[in-house]
Amino acid sequence: MIAFIRGELADITADTAVVDAGGVGYAILMPARHLAQLPPIGSDVLIHTYMQVKEDDQQLFGFLDKEDLVIFKKVIGVSGIGPKGALSLLSQMTASELHFAVVSGDAKTISQTPGIGKKTAEKIVLELRDKFDSDELLAAAGFDRLQQGIPAEDTEMSEAVEALVALGYSKTDAMHAVRAIDGAGEMGAEELIRMALTNLM
Repeated sequence: MIAFIRGELADITADTAVVDAGGVGYAILMPARHLAQLPPIGSDVLIHTYMQVKEDDQQLFGFLDKEDLVIFKKVIGVSGIGPKGALSLLSQMTASELHFAVVSGDAKTISQTPGIGKKTAEKIVLELRDKFDSDELLAAAGFDRLQQGIPAEDTEMSEAVEALVALGYSKTDAMHAVRAIDGAGEMGAEELIRMALTNLM
């Protein structure tokens, strides 16, 4: 198994990065987000990889962040979701965003990924929750809560998020909208809702 590849970035295509490592060019399929973050061609890169081996084919999938690789491995364990589907999912969402969506049961946000319908998104939530133990779930919820900029004790912000969810927005989108408000921690729930709705439009 190839855990990572370090070398010179030789080429970038629509879905692949080519890395020259020791005179061998490795074609690595990557999420669109990661391809956009790559340095200029000729730069040194380190890409964390997963190798899929089939009878008639071998493919490398790569990520700039190890966290994305960990989530990728969990996603491809979901029945009906292959590496290409997992790659598409991580092109649309960061690992922490996907982790949060699973923890909060936000299948709506996951289903916004091309090729991932509502039933598949619900299956991802159900099966990935089963793959995380309770400690991981708590750690993920706490990590993402801090990442979203909402302190655990801030009930006004939490109430605003829940109100936006009740209006039909996904929990992830609601979190992002509330987090984007300057000085959100000093506002009441009604003002937060009003300003968040402006961000969501």
